[in-house]
Amino acid sequence: MAVEATPRINARYLESFTNTTVRILGRVTSLRGENATIDANGSVQLHLNRQDAHLTLNNAVEIIGKVQPDLSIKVFQAMDFGSNIGAISSPCFSTSISRVHDFEASKHRSSSPLDFNAVEAVVDATHRYKEIFYNTD
Repeated sequence: MAVEATPRINARYLESFTNTTVRILGRVTSLRGENATIDANGSVQLHLNRQDAHLTLNNAVEIIGKVQPDLSIKVFQAMDFGSNIGAISSPCFSTSISRVHDFEASKHRSSSPLDFNAVEAVVDATHRYKEIFYNTD
């Protein structure tokens, strides 16, 4: 059984992946029934199926779906990561590390400690070294 590659993208890559199954990580900015919008370095419209209509506003979410001709995404699978993804919770870290982490998180627009700069770096690397991650046929 062949496994379909799901390149990691953000909003700026949508046009290059029309009719392709992709993986995208963003923050839920609006919910309207079976439709949602995420911020993934730009606004992305999602068409949810009934099973994946469980997203929560302002949470981080990873979507696997197909980019439609109108640059929206038909969702095949959605994973809601919650609002505190990436939070340090191990007792092994000192309170000073926690304070630095809290300070860094407070510099972003959202209260979520997910580092979207790191997400963007992964997306950029995926496309810089695409021969490793997906076929360009």
